[in-house]
Amino acid sequence: MRRKPGTLLPLETAICFTAAALLRGGAHEFHGYEIAKRLGDAADRRLLTAYGTLYRALGRLEQMGLLRSRWEDPEIPARENRPGRRLYALTAAGEAAARDARKLVAKRTPRRTRRRLVPA
Repeated sequence: MRRKPGTLLPLETAICFTAAALLRGGAHEFHGYEIAKRLGDAADRRLLTAYGTLYRALGRLEQMGLLRSRWEDPEIPARENRPGRRLYALTAAGEAAARDARKLVAKRTPRRTRRRLVPA
């Protein structure tokens, strides 16, 4: 899919929204499976066709400077008897991109007016 420079794909936008929500909730770092779970719980389930799609999008966001990542301390997964995780964090540029995308989505979405029920 071709895109204009500086624009995000819908999956990348959803990842930034979810990462911003995690940040507001106090989680400064997250791993891919956590994002996949959150996207699966939300209406963005259709964006995830496979986990490879998610990890490629995370890599692109990191290349754009919207995320940064690191491998967790190897002692933690060894102690918990599980594989190591790559941890991601939203950068200031990522927060700004999420805000801008949210404003753009809000601008495109028409406001619905409430209808008043008229007594019969």
